[in-house]
Amino acid sequence: MWNPLARRRRRRANPDGTMTLIEHLYELRNRLAISLVAVALMTVVGYIWFGANFFGYPSLGELLKGPYCSLPPSVRPVMNAGGTCTLFGTGALDQFSLRMRVAIATGIVLACPIWFHQLWAFITPGLYAKERRFALTFVTSAAVLFLAGAAMAYWVVQQALAFLLSIGADVQTTLLTGESYFSLLVALLLIFGVSFELPLLVVMLNRAGVVSYERLAKWRRGLIFGLFVFAAVATPGGDPISMTALAVALTVLFECAIQLARIHDRRKARRRAEEGWDSWDPDQPSPIDTTPSEIPKPSPSYDDAT
Repeated sequence: MWNPLARRRRRRANPDGTMTLIEHLYELRNRLAISLVAVALMTVVGYIWFGANFFGYPSLGELLKGPYCSLPPSVRPVMNAGGTCTLFGTGALDQFSLRMRVAIATGIVLACPIWFHQLWAFITPGLYAKERRFALTFVTSAAVLFLAGAAMAYWVVQQALAFLLSIGADVQTTLLTGESYFSLLVALLLIFGVSFELPLLVVMLNRAGVVSYERLAKWRRGLIFGLFVFAAVATPGGDPISMTALAVALTVLFECAIQLARIHDRRKARRRAEEGWDSWDPDQPSPIDTTPSEIPKPSPSYDDAT
């Protein structure tokens, strides 16, 4: 069972964070358990929120069908006598399965700060103390990027549907089921949210010393081409609007990550120059003081006194 007090004692007794394989497996189990519990709790919130209004705000179902309902009536038929915007189903379990799927996706999105923190907490034992200070920055940036990607996907769905459903509106009318619409919407929300984490991964790899700005700048064209290929493969709809939006957004974020790597490498080079690391002659003796320090004599113990 996970005990935070025991973890603090291990950190004081073992400041470098080294653990055995069994301890790593226990740590992974605890982190996964906390993340799954958080997702499960947020899934319950999403299931209730799907059909309920809280504090005067619209329900989750109304928010998610907003891109479809914003289309002109000429491209989306009215399916009920009340004239309200609604989708239709073809099976008895469609509404329940749809609500569960949306609730699970909502739980993943709402719990992203928690499972991002658990991911970072699992990585930090292998990092130096100065690198662990980026925990808050990492979790905040990851959550903001994930939510920004989901918000952009919400906007892209509206633009894509307005284009796709109006191409042949004078010839035929497309009847969207709740299954097809929400599957596309939820998939885009998750894909955009996860894809927006790629630039953060580049920044963290640069700070860890795995990739440098020079290497990223040299690989810029190939990486941008790879981002466009990734966007074409990852988007489920296959429409040009969602593919282009994801590729352009990732390219902009990737360029921002490269510039952050450039600033970091410049500061690192300036710090090395101030400390004189690069000016040492490898053929000369090291200027490091290797004179052994004096070891203080131990104080007399009670046994010695007796």
